[in-house]
Amino acid sequence: MAENLNTQSPAIKQVPAANAWLWIVNGINLFRANPVMWVILLLIYLAIMIPISLVPILGSVVSTLLAPVFAAGMMWGCQALTRDQELEINHLFQGFKQNTSQLVAVGGFYMMSLLVIAVLVVLMLDRNAVELIAQGKDLSPEQASTVILPLFIAMFLLMPVLMGYWFAPVLAGLNQLKAVDAMKLSFVACLKNMLPFLLYGLMFMAVLMAAMWLVVSVHVIFSVVFVAIIPVMMTSLYTSYADIFGVEDTNQVDQPDQVS
Repeated sequence: MAENLNTQSPAIKQVPAANAWLWIVNGINLFRANPVMWVILLLIYLAIMIPISLVPILGSVVSTLLAPVFAAGMMWGCQALTRDQELEINHLFQGFKQNTSQLVAVGGFYMMSLLVIAVLVVLMLDRNAVELIAQGKDLSPEQASTVILPLFIAMFLLMPVLMGYWFAPVLAGLNQLKAVDAMKLSFVACLKNMLPFLLYGLMFMAVLMAAMWLVVSVHVIFSVVFVAIIPVMMTSLYTSYADIFGVEDTNQVDQPDQVS
């Protein structure tokens, strides 16, 4: 389990763009260290979050607030593996034991930011276009043109929100930072490493699209590959955090059966 947590703000490094590939490779190695347990953790997470999210209105709020708590738990699991410790189911729930209020606050700030952006976009949209979209009807070319600018503005506003959220769960969890401090630090870290993050996102998008195509084309056989992608996204998040924030106690997991 997590011990001796660093409660100070870590320094931010600017890393080469090529490190984006290393984040994914090291993330895959972390997944390979205990793939069965990672899939179990994913299934437990989905078994909890899917029913919650299905509750009208309240479900989406609760699931957004809890997402950073579970994400931090997975980061504790990654940390354990890099220290040659066992990955346990308890790691998934570690965020409910340490700095929980700040982890929930991260989800709250994220949710409120998305809500503000959504309200701004709706206010900018043509009222008739909004009604047609709500009814699931097609827009005329003129109405569609009025939607383009608000959507571009929404994407522009969403980018800093995502940058502030990316590392916030791991910083609020492992480094025990307050929600605001964690999101500020996450934003600065992403800003300083914009190019590697851009490459990371493009590579993961390509992998995800390929996996979805395989699932549709080959069905059950490659469904396992698709299931593995989500844990690798979490493990590569940890490896990017370890790289950018210079986590000294993080050893690379080169082989799943390696014993230090």
